[in-house]
Formats: sequence, C-alpha cells, structure tokens
Amino acid sequence: MKVNVLTLDNKAAGEIDLSDAIFGVKVRKDLLHRMVEWQRAKAQSGTHKTKTISEISGTTKKPFKQKGTGNARQGSLRSAQMRGGSTIFGPVVRSHAVSLPKKVRKLALKSALSAKKAEGTLFIIENTSLKKPKTKAIAETFKKNGWDAPLIIDGAAVDEGFAKAARNIMHVDVLPQIGANVYDILRHKQLVLTKDAVKALEERLK
Repeated sequence: MKVNVLTLDNKAAGEIDLSDAIFGVKVRKDLLHRMVEWQRAKAQSGTHKTKTISEISGTTKKPFKQKGTGNARQGSLRSAQMRGGSTIFGPVVRSHAVSLPKKVRKLALKSALSAKKAEGTLFIIENTSLKKPKTKAIAETFKKNGWDAPLIIDGAAVDEGFAKAARNIMHVDVLPQIGANVYDILRHKQLVLTKDAVKALEERLK
C-alpha cells in the first residue's frame, strides 16, 4: 500500500510502499492482550521478599516453660505468632515472566502496527534530523502536526540531538527500531516511523 512520506515540518517528501503482510493484517485483540500481559509480567522485578524462620536472628531457646505460666505454650521466639517472628507463606524472589511463542509475539507486533494504520494514526517521516534540535521547536512541530502523544521509532539508532530534545516533552517517547514493542505502540496516540524504521521493521517481521 502506498503511503505519503512527510518531513518533520509536515511537508510532502514522496511516497513509500508499506507491506500489506505487516501493516495490513487483521487486528487480533486477543493477541494484543496476550502480548501486553507478557510484557508487563516480564517487566516485574519480583524482588519482594519476607524472611522465613530459618532467616530470623534469635535464640532457639524455649521462651518459657511449657506449663504453669498461664500463657499459651511456645517453642520459639522466631515463630510467626511472636513479635519480630517469621512470615508464613510470604513472597520470595522470583521471576514473573511467562512463556509466549515467538510467532505469537511477531504476529502481535504486526497487529499493533496494522491497528495504527487502520486508525489513521500511523505517520511516516523521512528522518528525525534537525538543524537545531531544541525542545521548544520540536514541541511546536508536534503541535502543528497534531501529535499530542506520539511514539517516534527511528532506524538502527536514534538521532541523539532529537532524542535529547524530545525527552523533555510529556507523553513522547523515542525508540530505535529494535525497541519497537506492542505495549508502547498501543499506549501512545500516534505512531511515527522513519523510512529507516519501516525498512528495518519489514526486514525483522517478514
């Protein structure tokens, strides 16, 4: 499919032919949901931890004699019912990641790209290089283009000056093509790809 290519100043810069097998597939909401859940689970640190009875410092001496005190019998100050004691069935350090086939992940990314194309919120630009990469100038450019929360995906590497200037603008993210992912694509209102990004993504997802 033919799509217009723009400059950052919203001027025409030719056309590009997008692959229907990547930008024109059926949008699978079920796969998008599975992919987002997979990403969010993988991002969890899993470092929550409580001490078991073997990790509590303290004596193993019986706190008081078994009978005659009027108190409930106790065997250790480190038990869960004692102040400062252990936690029963508490969380331990673990990974929250789940498995998801590579084919499913690839199809989910295609579905996310196709969803943006179908919504009319996919834009192709020539490149992100600017003579004077200033935050104010980029913010004005985004406003003029109608981009209020864009995700900009560049080629193998992002333009350093553009990335530094854009990172001070709320709800704007700049990624290299290898960082393109379903979660970030869906949570931004607009998806802006450079020509290099399109070429790299088509190579990656073919």
